[in-house]
Amino acid sequence: MGIVNVTPDSFSDGGRYLDHAAAVAHGEQLAAEGADILDIGGESTRPGAATVTLDEEIARVVPVVRTLSARTRLPISIDTMKAKVAAAAIEAGATIVNDVWGFQFDPDIAKVSADAGVHCVLMHNRRQDDASIDMFAEVKDFLSRSIDIALKAGVNRDKIFIDPGIGFGKTHDQSFELVRRLAELKQALGFPLLLGISRKRFIGFATTRTIASERMIGSVAADVYGAFNGADIVRVHDVAAHVEAFAVLNAILGKGTERR
Repeated sequence: MGIVNVTPDSFSDGGRYLDHAAAVAHGEQLAAEGADILDIGGESTRPGAATVTLDEEIARVVPVVRTLSARTRLPISIDTMKAKVAAAAIEAGATIVNDVWGFQFDPDIAKVSADAGVHCVLMHNRRQDDASIDMFAEVKDFLSRSIDIALKAGVNRDKIFIDPGIGFGKTHDQSFELVRRLAELKQALGFPLLLGISRKRFIGFATTRTIASERMIGSVAADVYGAFNGADIVRVHDVAAHVEAFAVLNAILGKGTERR
């Protein structure tokens, strides 16, 4: 899943793709590099990011969704926690709703997703980290609630993916623990899993890389480990590097060069 941030303030590439033409060109580049899905977001979720109005978020993402859904054959994911943004993006061609609050921020987004029959990514989130809590249990309980919300709204079970929300309201140690225990989380909840660790601060903590764009190698390492431990989708900035890494991994495993 290649990331297209149509924002001025994302932690990794804020402002580079805010312009419509730049965002579309970036999405097309990620597709050419081998992305299987494009994830388009119009509101940064980094700590301290400015709140974006509903109209502004729609104005940012909908034209990009519409253009990329027409110019590529890839599924388009809309990264939003707002029902009206999700609805507008679906109308423009999105077929996946990626909600960083797991349907627990906007009560209408589950019904919007169910009525449209789209796939959903339900992510765990917290507003503040807390080193004293059992984060694995917290994530499992939160995502269980999210799954119940989705199912009660009418989302089909085979349309649901879960995401532990690495780095969101978690200490570095908690993020590393969740990556180690991906297979356990996936087995406990029984749904396919998306891993989003690309360029995040806990990668920089391990590598001493303070600049997000310099965390590619660490991100690839964590994603390869994640794939061995249950991740079905990896959400990344650096598509070409991940495609090469997984081609080699699959060759070692006797799967030729087919991407995971």
